[in-house]
Amino acid sequence: MPSARKTVRVPASSANLGPGFDALALALNLYLECRFRGADSLAICASGRDSGSISTAADNFIWQTALRVASDTGAAMPPIELEIANDIPIGKGLGSSAAALTAGVVIANEVLGLGWDAHRVLDEAAQIEGHPDNVAACVLGSIVASAIDSEGVARAVRLELDPHYNVAVVVPDFMLPTSEARQVLPETYSRADSVFNVQRSALLIAALATGARDVFPTALEDRMHQPYRYKLVPGLEEITKLRAPGLLGCALSGAGPSILVFHERGQEDVCQLVRDVFASRGHNSEIVCSAVSTQGYTLK
Repeated sequence: MPSARKTVRVPASSANLGPGFDALALALNLYLECRFRGADSLAICASGRDSGSISTAADNFIWQTALRVASDTGAAMPPIELEIANDIPIGKGLGSSAAALTAGVVIANEVLGLGWDAHRVLDEAAQIEGHPDNVAACVLGSIVASAIDSEGVARAVRLELDPHYNVAVVVPDFMLPTSEARQVLPETYSRADSVFNVQRSALLIAALATGARDVFPTALEDRMHQPYRYKLVPGLEEITKLRAPGLLGCALSGAGPSILVFHERGQEDVCQLVRDVFASRGHNSEIVCSAVSTQGYTLK
């Protein structure tokens, strides 16, 4: 492999965006950065946010993902030096695992000389992840709609956020394992609830891309996952019903517990309303992100 050190930078992501369960996502301006180069033996170090939760042994998720790519392509992954600098809160619904997975695929692609373009990287990441929403945002940036087609190939379309809108993220001081958040969801949904979410997902994508203000907060309503998670995130029901000038609406970020705050540009102060609700339930919180990342992963 090349001996020169390279750096892959991957944005955080938020999936669902309210009604777009397992279909919609956006990239956030928080990043995982990995510097790597060939080495005689595997060496991993980690710094930054929640770095104590990042393994520096051979079971490191980024390294294991690179090994998976090598196995999938019939190649042998040589040892590397890997320096991880993380800004993405772990276990808070901001796509930390999707960013790590994407980084692992990109590293393997570079080290093994596979020559994959971004769409092939996305397809491999989606196959490993099992669903394409977060990794599509990591790869393409901005807002994405994605799906796995009938032949098992990941398909994704990138949209640009209307310049009159912005997105912020409020992160509370507790974690919510994705497995726990998934367990409370039903196996099936009624036709009424399914139609309800399909309508609002269509409204949301159209509004975010065109700036149609009058469809909010209706476009963020959901019946598929957030109501079932109210009991897991103190204050979530109240947060999704917040109304104020400049606030488009709020949604659980991924499986939570972080909150996406959609607002008109220049109206960032509405995030305090979310923090106040968490405070009323005895939880501190912080604003960790204030914009959508317009770029997916980069490699330099």
